[in-house]
Amino acid sequence: MFTTETYTRRRKALKNQLKSGIALFLGNNDTPMNYTANTYHFRQDSTFLYFFGLDVPGLCAMIDIDSDKEIIFGVDFDVDDIVWMGPQQTLAEKAHQAGVAQTMPPDKLEELVKTALSAGRKFHFLPQYKPEHTTRIEKLSGIHHTMVNSYCSKEFIKAVVAQRIIKSDDEIKQIEMALDISDEMYRRALTVIKPGKYEYEVAGAVDGHVLSKNSASSFPTILTVHGEILHGHSHNNQMKAGDLLVVDSGAESPLHYASDITRTFPVSGTFTDLQKDLYAIVYEANTRAIEMMKPGVYNRDIHLQVARIIAEGMKRLDFMRGDMEQAVTFGAHALFFPHGLGHQLGLDVHDMEGLGEDFVGYDDKIKRSNQFGLAYLRFAKQLEPGMVLTVEPGIYFMPELIKQWKAQNKFFDYINYKKVESTIGIGGIRIEDDVLVTDKGSRVLGKHIPKTIEEIEAAFKK
Repeated sequence: MFTTETYTRRRKALKNQLKSGIALFLGNNDTPMNYTANTYHFRQDSTFLYFFGLDVPGLCAMIDIDSDKEIIFGVDFDVDDIVWMGPQQTLAEKAHQAGVAQTMPPDKLEELVKTALSAGRKFHFLPQYKPEHTTRIEKLSGIHHTMVNSYCSKEFIKAVVAQRIIKSDDEIKQIEMALDISDEMYRRALTVIKPGKYEYEVAGAVDGHVLSKNSASSFPTILTVHGEILHGHSHNNQMKAGDLLVVDSGAESPLHYASDITRTFPVSGTFTDLQKDLYAIVYEANTRAIEMMKPGVYNRDIHLQVARIIAEGMKRLDFMRGDMEQAVTFGAHALFFPHGLGHQLGLDVHDMEGLGEDFVGYDDKIKRSNQFGLAYLRFAKQLEPGMVLTVEPGIYFMPELIKQWKAQNKFFDYINYKKVESTIGIGGIRIEDDVLVTDKGSRVLGKHIPKTIEEIEAAFKK
């Protein structure tokens, strides 16, 4: 945990923003895999962690803003539990660590919420992503579980986003601790990648290294020679000379802050000429985007500039043609770059996505586009000091998308389909870094993981 003062300060700021009512925080419970006692690895809810720091199952909390009361609900373990779990802190001891003086058993929560509702007081709760939490709110409030997220508190969401979106120095240190593990993961991967081996051998080495550091993956590792599949979690392909291997992975710090890094490696240890040309475009897009990041700049403007860099590069290689400014305006570049430039990073790898992407990445000044590709931009609004974002441009050759667009006679003025079709099978290239917005610009977090063509090829020779 951070210091007790950190959590009390965060809750005080939240109370000042919400002003009145009661605010509910549902911590996560153990989730059974196939029977009650055999559970998945526990992961605490990130907002509960942010405001209370207690990384154990079976807890929830409530803040009564009007009376300035904070309560943690839970149970003390009995001897039958301790036989299996070992010595445990009492609920009061846990609450004390979080700076909370009052504890109650879980069944008291329903009584307090119903009393508040009967008095006409505001009931603040966040969008829920676990079915057991939506049914719990149904029991507390009477809102049908299918409608719970429609009635969540927009004030609460905005208040949480306003706090969590700016990272403290302590939080930056945690992200860099996760990035230290990422650095080691990628160096470990380079020792395993060879023609003839299977993807799962590399994935096993990468994920095993995370476990060896007493950490957990911040998301299921994406590792595939089919880089055109953006979230490819299968690792069953045998790697061949000439393949490109996209490795997109991350770890968690001791306090669950995430890293998220992508590198693209030539399985044979050297890039082909075409692979070099394509990689150079993505590298330019990645480095230029980082250079453009500074307070006051809209991330959507950086995304669109990256799209122009990719489009101009693809025109140089004869994959695109015509006016690239127009091509980007109309969205023709999205055949090759169909996703957003990046996302917020913090306690969640897509930080606060569970609260609603439009609350995190958009605001009253900037609304989400409905254009293919641009619609997938997760974070569009102005950058501020203390924000941490991923920067992850890419180029992909997606057979089904190419086939569909060609059949629809789509963007023939801008896309050389004959050249594009000749390159189907090359897969994809993505380069991703985690970047802090500073007072005057930006800083790439973590150690330098080989990224240039020369660095990657040299790393294979070590």
